[in-house]
Amino acid sequence: MSFAPDPMPAAPRFSICFVCSGNICRSPMAEVVFRSLAADAGLADRVDVTSAGTGDWHVGEHADPRAVDTLAAHGYDGSEHRARQFDATWFHRLDLVVALDRSHERILKSAVTNDIDRSKVQLLRSFEHPRSDSLDVPDPYYSDHAYFGAVLGMIERADRALLAQLAPALRSSPQPQGKP
Repeated sequence: MSFAPDPMPAAPRFSICFVCSGNICRSPMAEVVFRSLAADAGLADRVDVTSAGTGDWHVGEHADPRAVDTLAAHGYDGSEHRARQFDATWFHRLDLVVALDRSHERILKSAVTNDIDRSKVQLLRSFEHPRSDSLDVPDPYYSDHAYFGAVLGMIERADRALLAQLAPALRSSPQPQGKP
């Protein structure tokens, strides 16, 4: 009697969560853009991309209509987004927690109890090379559509830089089970 070998376990996916204040403007834009860039690079099956807010005041809401419109004008679909609040218990399953500004970074780092989780928290614009004058992605919430466009441009540049840094490791990891 012969036995077939056990199938290879699925390769772990790299998990990223983008975090802003209410999860209706910046972090959903960063999530949608990064997911699109990963798909364009053939890496969609290697990453899990989510977003959340540090506060709970928009939980369950769609992304801000100006964010959705701005994304759509640039070829992205943010229409399915629903806001949620970041939960510190997620740290154990996340590889990278990307803060959109230094206030989010402080809040996230204050919620962790160990250096491993603290090291997972990084500012989005810290991945840009050369680095910009500010590491913060400004909040467009109290501004107009044009400012949402400027913020999206910052997010696209930083997301591209982040993906460029992650791509070599993602490409060299084993294919998830069931993928050619």
